[in-house]
Amino acid sequence: MKLTSSAFRNREEIPTTHSCDGENVNPPLEISEVPENAVSLMLMIDDPDAPGGKFIHWLFWNLKPVAQEIKKNSKPENAVEGVNELGKHGFIGFCPPSGTHVYLFKLYALDTLLPADPALNKDQIRELMEGHILERVILRGYYERAHSENY
Repeated sequence: MKLTSSAFRNREEIPTTHSCDGENVNPPLEISEVPENAVSLMLMIDDPDAPGGKFIHWLFWNLKPVAQEIKKNSKPENAVEGVNELGKHGFIGFCPPSGTHVYLFKLYALDTLLPADPALNKDQIRELMEGHILERVILRGYYERAHSENY
């Protein structure tokens, strides 16, 4: 399974457009080579370098298991958007308080559909995915603000 972006390459810098310093919109993502036996896909974007631990920027599941593109500043069709770290639905732009942070775009192929409840958070989704992961791929990007603030 592959997850790529036309906005940045794996292990390279994410453009400012996708941050709080820019348009604050999700980068385009391309999904390919999904396992034939996958029933659904789940994507989670998090910042493991966040001061309070993992910060969830975007979470959605029950995406159709076919090769597809998620366009810039859009949400996937027919998927359930979960609760991000701010308790809302949708993408949160990258905005590290200091230094360079890594952002992990984690795509999972699952052998099941998950509950279509948009109130679910990352911990509940992780628990529901347990024992159902067929394959996982990670796209890594980095971002550092030009004028980082120290908190």
